[in-house]
Amino acid sequence: MTDRVVDDDGEEVEREQEVAVARRSPEQRQYLEDSLTQFWAASDRIFQIAGAGHDDEARAEIRLSLQARQSALSTAVARLLVQNNEAEEQTAQEVQNVYIAVQRRVYLFLAATLVVIAATGLYLMRSNRRLFARLAALGDERRELAQQIITAREGTLQEISRELHDEFGQLLTAIGTMLGRAGKKAPADSPLAAELREIGGIAQTALDRVRGLSQTLHPSLLDDLGLDSTVEWYLSTVERQLGMDVTYERTGTPARLDQMTRVHVYRVLQEAINNVARHAGTKEAWVRLHHDASGLRLEVEDHGRGIAGGGRRGLGLVTMRERADLVGGAIQFERPDAGGTLMRFTVPASAT
Repeated sequence: MTDRVVDDDGEEVEREQEVAVARRSPEQRQYLEDSLTQFWAASDRIFQIAGAGHDDEARAEIRLSLQARQSALSTAVARLLVQNNEAEEQTAQEVQNVYIAVQRRVYLFLAATLVVIAATGLYLMRSNRRLFARLAALGDERRELAQQIITAREGTLQEISRELHDEFGQLLTAIGTMLGRAGKKAPADSPLAAELREIGGIAQTALDRVRGLSQTLHPSLLDDLGLDSTVEWYLSTVERQLGMDVTYERTGTPARLDQMTRVHVYRVLQEAINNVARHAGTKEAWVRLHHDASGLRLEVEDHGRGIAGGGRRGLGLVTMRERADLVGGAIQFERPDAGGTLMRFTVPASAT
């Protein structure tokens, strides 16, 4: 029985050494083992003495030897427990210090990350501000350049229109007058009179075409009669020249438009009608011109193939958008329920 208990105590001592926080020195381990060995040796002697019938001697041995060894063993165990508690406290403090150090490093890393993010954000904000300012400047330069190009183009077309109207128109008018005087001098039923009348008709036809071309290049009607009357005249020429059936609808009270706004609206209408004639594959179109307090709205609709979904980005469409931008307006291309294309050009009241 005693041997079994001794073996168990030996195993417990070894297990305590394995799990103990404090590291035992060889002297401490040896002292503990010797104390246990002496305690159990004294216990064996006492059991032997008691077994031989010497109870009084066994009791005296317990008081003199066993209790002293038990007290020494308890003192050693208590000292080891205190040392182990101190080691546990020291280990806990070291763990706490490590945790604090790791926490401090994490905070420093987060702070550095926030600083880097803030610096990067500020840099990107400044870069974006400079980029947007540059883009705005480029946009202003583009609009100014577009304005200059369109103004130069309109000036050139106006000059050509004036030359056609004044020079060629007067020349053809003079030819027609001369042919008329010559025809009066020839006998009415003579071949010469018939030829002169035929030549006069050709001259008149040429004069009408020159005047029509002059108005197409730069309609003086815009300056004389305004936008609405010019649109009516233009659509009538479109029906004659292109064979298109154009339905025109005007609503609202016409507003007073400045010269360049009238020109831009007229040119957008021309380009839209040309797109219908070239790409829509139909001879029918609807034009609506509406005036109200918000401004002006021009719509050109067809039910042909359309250009809204065709991905066309020709110079004509680009010019239309440039003209809309110059008057502060907007152009939209939609597909009506019946198919085709609906071009909607809006001009705000501030531009009228």
